[in-house]
Amino acid sequence: MHFEGIYTPVITPFNQDYSIDYDAYSTHVQYLLESGVHGLMIGGTTGEYYVESHEERVELLKIAREICGDRLQTIFGTGSINPDASLKLAEDAAKFGADVLLVATPPYSLPTQNELAQHALAVDRVADMPIMLYNYPDRMGVNMEAEFFEKISQSSNFCGIKESSGDINRLHMLACDYPHIQVACGMDDQALEFFAWGAKSWVCAGSNFLPAEHLALYNACVVEKDFIKGRRIMSAMMPLMRVLEQGGKFIQSVKYGVTLDGRVSGEVRKPLLGLGEDEKLAMHGVVQTLKENIAKIEKGE
Repeated sequence: MHFEGIYTPVITPFNQDYSIDYDAYSTHVQYLLESGVHGLMIGGTTGEYYVESHEERVELLKIAREICGDRLQTIFGTGSINPDASLKLAEDAAKFGADVLLVATPPYSLPTQNELAQHALAVDRVADMPIMLYNYPDRMGVNMEAEFFEKISQSSNFCGIKESSGDINRLHMLACDYPHIQVACGMDDQALEFFAWGAKSWVCAGSNFLPAEHLALYNACVVEKDFIKGRRIMSAMMPLMRVLEQGGKFIQSVKYGVTLDGRVSGEVRKPLLGLGEDEKLAMHGVVQTLKENIAKIEKGE
């Protein structure tokens, strides 16, 4: 399995009663298909998987696959606080046509590296399909370390990792010590650094509403190998990155970005609450300025 391009961790629109708005979701998936992104991540953090039932998560996968067919690579999240729930999600991922599993650390339990490896291998045995690991210690509590990588090396299905630690030294370690595992940027404000170190994929929540702008950075760095242009684009994107990665309301901001772009993003499920009016106004200004500045760069100005 080869990972290259922009991968969108798809939002889940909720109605005011917090049920899933499947029509709005379908419309959004169709938009992403037509936008030029290279893949979708269903059931990631941005999709609020942690407050969704098994049935809801699988239904979102089935809808995305029905709309996209084989035209987009589909990564399906198996993350859960209960490892047995992850196994059931992996089984249904294989059954309903996912291309890749996303395997994360079970949160809260703080497993050892051996325990984490045994969990990942158990998920692998259930589905026997390509796997992208998901390292996000701020949410899960544990980093994937050398002992973990050594123990999972018995399976060739572990072919990628979404690195979301924010620790740039992790990127250096992965690139130098584990070149057989493809690294995907999972920390938006470090995308330029990931591309400079050879990463070819970026799982970026902002592509839910700014796919063209995220594709512009990918194209500059990976396709054109023009890092001078890439730095200019990344500089134009940094105000948004600060809002998303450092503002404390990541999912809410992404959903409001989708609203600004003219599609229904719906509510966030509790315990999250939507943006306040001042936050919405600030987000609107950041997005508008970003689009204007990147358009100028793309025109060669």
